[in-house]
Amino acid sequence: MSERRLGILVGGGPAPGINGVIAAATIEAINEGCRVTGIYDGYQWLARGDASHVAELHIEDVSRIHWLGGSVLRTSRTNPAKDEQSLDHAVHTLRELGVTDLLCIGGDDTTFGAARIAERAAGALRVATVPKTIDNDLPLPDNMPTFGFETARAVGTNIVESLMEDARTTTRWYLVVTMGRKSGALALGIAKAAGATTAVIPEEFHGHAVPLHLVADSLAGSIIKRRVSGHDHGVAVIAEGVAESLEPNELASMSSAAKDAYGNVRLTEVDLGDIIKRSLGERLNALGLTTTLVVKDIGYELRCAKPVAFDVEYARTLGYGAVRYLLSGGSGAMVALRGGKVAPVTLSEMLDPKSGRIKVRLVDTGTEAYEVGRKYMIRLEPADLQEPRLSLLAAVTRLTPAQFQERFQPVVDGA
Repeated sequence: MSERRLGILVGGGPAPGINGVIAAATIEAINEGCRVTGIYDGYQWLARGDASHVAELHIEDVSRIHWLGGSVLRTSRTNPAKDEQSLDHAVHTLRELGVTDLLCIGGDDTTFGAARIAERAAGALRVATVPKTIDNDLPLPDNMPTFGFETARAVGTNIVESLMEDARTTTRWYLVVTMGRKSGALALGIAKAAGATTAVIPEEFHGHAVPLHLVADSLAGSIIKRRVSGHDHGVAVIAEGVAESLEPNELASMSSAAKDAYGNVRLTEVDLGDIIKRSLGERLNALGLTTTLVVKDIGYELRCAKPVAFDVEYARTLGYGAVRYLLSGGSGAMVALRGGKVAPVTLSEMLDPKSGRIKVRLVDTGTEAYEVGRKYMIRLEPADLQEPRLSLLAAVTRLTPAQFQERFQPVVDGA
């Protein structure tokens, strides 16, 4: 029987815990008699047919990397399935390297690329993926988080807590934009843990396109409600995916944003915070309100943070489980935990039959987990548009109670 060689690569954005997967997978593979090749920069060089950006991994190379942030193998967003030539190059280069088993660490796009490679290899190459994203948007069994999410939430919470104190001290409002293209899990998690004033996530719009002014008025309502209670400061946490929930004509100013290899707009290059700030500032001025608005983007600060103990332990279990799955003859699955045990989830069941892409897990706004978050936010609610609350809120602005009710009814209706 020919020698088995495990190839390991990382795709997509960084997430705390990546090195734990690399370390555990490498150690287990070597202990089982395999050789291990670390592939640098995700699919980037494979898709070009370049087999030179690799390194032989040994136990001493990885035994103490599990607590480090970032990725010792680096990463990229190269799509190996963007065309037939790239896909053929990737499969051919893996064969040239002698890779018999491939472990891909990544999110939905990396998993999609792995699925295409497994399909093209036609059984000649065993492929498994380990789910990784701070967005927490992959539909894992038992609603398990993706590794990296817990660390990102913890680091983000610390940042927001500091901003909350700064907001109180300097009498200002922070608009904090977090990562989360489709799912608002990270923004909601940070807001709940920090006790932020409010959060805005794409799921609350239930898939409907919304005008920018409605998002701005939702925040204006929070500012007004805080003023009535005697507070002129606060922090709003906004998921970057809100940009994709805006009406198409609202995205005109974002049309120049670059796209990644999978065709996704690079939301980190979209000035969502500034766009909302301008709209909110204009609407507050029209209401006779003045406040200092400051935009703060957090995302890059979270991705390469030192992983918390949960993500270290979780990632090492996944790396070990992925190798056990491959060595047992498995292929074409994502390795996850189910009931505390390693369980493969086939890539085919992860695919959305309509889009052909990996399914996305969204925040379920019908759960108590979301309800608790909303209950502790300062947002306009139906009771606020009834007396005696209505007159108190209107008195902070230039509007009459009737005008205030008409102006903010859409905000309450969309809540």
